[in-house]
Amino acid sequence: MSRQVIETVEKLALPILQAEGLELVDVEFIKEGQNWFLRIFIDREEKGVDLDDCSRVSEQLSEVLDQTDPIPGAYILEVSSPGAERPLKKPADFRKAVGKYVHISTYEPIEENKVFEGTLTYYGEEYLTVEVNGRSLDLPLEKIAKARLAIVF
Repeated sequence: MSRQVIETVEKLALPILQAEGLELVDVEFIKEGQNWFLRIFIDREEKGVDLDDCSRVSEQLSEVLDQTDPIPGAYILEVSSPGAERPLKKPADFRKAVGKYVHISTYEPIEENKVFEGTLTYYGEEYLTVEVNGRSLDLPLEKIAKARLAIVF
């Protein structure tokens, strides 16, 4: 059910976001405690998003969701910025992240590790390259479970 809800919400949100000049970064539909949360993460290429952007999108999307009623039961709608640790999901996300510090987890160990943090130095059709502690590692795209920008401390 969760995947179907996410796909439906993405289709409903895209026209709203395009009209506002915003990008859909991610959609989550998860249960926390006894509550279901529908989280929409949005961004704008150059200047990011602010509270007004999130409020406008929330109001418009809430209206569309009320009309179409694609989600059975109660849920809490949250619209926000992806933050500093933005997820990397689409090829364009990875291309924009080249040269930046990233956190990547894989489905299975690669050289005995499943978690990699370092600078993304290359993104291609079949693999990406991360420089970790001065060493370049090629990670096949099909083995990447999650990827996001990371903060360097």
